[in-house]
Amino acid sequence: MAAPTDSRQPVASKGEGALTHIPSIPEDEKNAAHSEHDEVRDYTGTSRKTDPEEIRLVRKLDLCIMPCLMFMYFLNYIDRAALPQARLNGLEADLGMPEESTQFNTAVSILFVGYVLMQVPSNMIITKVKPGPYMSCWMLVWGIVSACAALVHNFQGLVAVRFFLGITEAPFYPGATYMLSTFYTRREIAARIALLYCAQILATGFSGLIAAGIFAGLDGTRGLAGWRWLFIIEGAVTVLVSIIGFFFLPNTPLTTWWLSQREKELAHERMERDKVADSDDSPVSALDGLKQACRDKRTWLFCLMQNFHLSACSFNSFFPTVIRTLGFNTTVTLLLTCPPFILAGATGIAFGWSSGRLHERTWHITAGLGVAIGGFILAAATLNTAARYVACFIFAMGAYSVNSVIIGWASSTLSQTKEKRAVVLAMTNVGGQIGYIYGAYLWLEFDRPRYGIGFGASAGFALLSILCAWAIRWMLVRENRRIRASSSEVTNLYGY
Repeated sequence: MAAPTDSRQPVASKGEGALTHIPSIPEDEKNAAHSEHDEVRDYTGTSRKTDPEEIRLVRKLDLCIMPCLMFMYFLNYIDRAALPQARLNGLEADLGMPEESTQFNTAVSILFVGYVLMQVPSNMIITKVKPGPYMSCWMLVWGIVSACAALVHNFQGLVAVRFFLGITEAPFYPGATYMLSTFYTRREIAARIALLYCAQILATGFSGLIAAGIFAGLDGTRGLAGWRWLFIIEGAVTVLVSIIGFFFLPNTPLTTWWLSQREKELAHERMERDKVADSDDSPVSALDGLKQACRDKRTWLFCLMQNFHLSACSFNSFFPTVIRTLGFNTTVTLLLTCPPFILAGATGIAFGWSSGRLHERTWHITAGLGVAIGGFILAAATLNTAARYVACFIFAMGAYSVNSVIIGWASSTLSQTKEKRAVVLAMTNVGGQIGYIYGAYLWLEFDRPRYGIGFGASAGFALLSILCAWAIRWMLVRENRRIRASSSEVTNLYGY
């Protein structure tokens, strides 16, 4: 019998377009393994879908899950983004908020305090309840709270409503990413999170169009300012849509009512096959999941990376204010906020799809945030109208392109138990949202029209996020070597 070759040496896969295969079994056992599985695996040990039945199942999941989650998240962000639009319709004057003060910045920031406080507890709960009804209930409540913003008459009332809006909106996004992680494999999840995140990007852009229409058509109707109508209408629509979630959002692959029995079994089996070698199926409590997440040093690196990334995205709450520096009236300013985010949404989907197909994370994050850094520098360097508007396309496209890559990477790396995965997704998002709390104070009135502090800090945060990605990559390369050295079978490894 021939001596086995070193299992740590990569073996080139055959076939056009095949990815590199790093086996974890000796060379003399490779042929038997290939004859059994008859599929090309990438460096993590996973293979692309070829089973027509599984392909049909994933398409059905896409058609039933993604539109519902995307529309709900679209409204989640529309309600949150109403405040920057309302600012252009006289909200500060109506509530007695001095423009030169930081009261508006505080009203923006306080939402994320409530958001941060609720996310981890919510995702600890979601693994023990039915996710679909749970998320729909929270949507119903946040729609009511959002509409209540139309009733405020001073700064203190606005701060209170925004704080509770943050608490009630908090469960949705980490809950949605957890739900996706229970239905989609490591190769698939980045593209789906990109589609979900695209809903937020489009909401940021289209919120200006919606506000422009409401301000033009309803300002002063029945004695109410246009910004009050904005909160009422968007809150009412959210309440109505929440009812849809009770019927269409699934809970687990084995209990989804719109899947056949065979589809339920296949949906469950494929997720079991996709688990990394160190996964643990033993049941644990929600508190144990929190402990597992906190003890894993990779969790904190993902939190830090997402914090720097979303700190670089803090411009989104002030995007209408930045666009206003171009010198156009309110209606034109609101209309101009939309195109950069349409491009950013398309880029985010492309990055998510490419990252999943290639099973690659680090270079995607480096490329996307590298583009954002260039955009931030250009925006801070010039006050030329055309050049600055082009810069808005560049930094929005780059900054928003990598969120799905980061969240998908965290989900597939730290999913040893479902409880740990749920907590990690919440902690990663909390780490990011903390960036929005202090990021709101980077865009101050005294720094207009250049906003050099905001753009300069955003470029620095993007660079730090890139460095975190490379640190995680280094750790996962070492972990993969350890797994290969301790296993004599073909097994799933970490992607980076």
